[in-house]
Amino acid sequence: MILIAASNKDVASLNIAKQILDHYDFDKVAENFQGNPVYEAYVSGREVKLVTLNNESVYAQNITSFFPNPELIVFISRHSSVSGKPTLSVHTPGNLGKEAKLGGIPRKVSVSPANAMRDALKAMQRLKEEMHLEYEVSYECTHHGPSLDTPAMFTELGSSPKQWEDSKAAEAVAHATMEAVSKFKLSKATAVLGIGGLHYNRKFTEKALKSETAFGHMIPKYAMEDVDEEIIRQCVEKTLEKVEFAVLEWKGIKGEHKGKVLTILESLGLPVKKV
Repeated sequence: MILIAASNKDVASLNIAKQILDHYDFDKVAENFQGNPVYEAYVSGREVKLVTLNNESVYAQNITSFFPNPELIVFISRHSSVSGKPTLSVHTPGNLGKEAKLGGIPRKVSVSPANAMRDALKAMQRLKEEMHLEYEVSYECTHHGPSLDTPAMFTELGSSPKQWEDSKAAEAVAHATMEAVSKFKLSKATAVLGIGGLHYNRKFTEKALKSETAFGHMIPKYAMEDVDEEIIRQCVEKTLEKVEFAVLEWKGIKGEHKGKVLTILESLGLPVKKV
């Protein structure tokens, strides 16, 4: 079973959920969740449930207590940024550092579905062009909760209230979400770990869009103070697919951290490519 999770606390999330229900053959079922309707469809032979949480998605740490053993969880969500730049984005949840300010567990990441994220990213890019959306499409680095032992990803619409209410952009995120769901475990791009650069990593995004490379966890420059062998090992092991190598945005790693990163990757036996 694949789970798509929306949130009553999130305008963009409800907007995306409405677009999914408007464009795909989901049926309302007898069960409910937290007092909210549950919808079900069969996509590529898999059961897919669409549920709505009463809390913010970042705090859904116990979601697998209610829906045990999902193959994949996709949180449809708003994206917020100070810049307010219109953005369609995708990332894995989890906390790389010692704090869990926005849900999850400190120093614990979710399982990253690298190919599903790339499928969503590629669909967002295609739909942006087909629908003439003035939006950027981007990977985001691993951040915020929940921290799950299950493949989990966020597909997001941002970055301000104006975009959250944009039904056309929400439709693009809905289609991208469903494309990732329909292709789950069918796509076979090479899974990699990304290290370095900014939170919105343009180089990793371009590489995924232009080559058969699927990024799982991505560790930004700002998180490197907290990163050690345990975290990098976790990011490798908690990727759904086998991670074949690490891609380093070399200029986007501080000099003081470069040696540490290379030593850790060597100890893990993970080859390195630089961009």
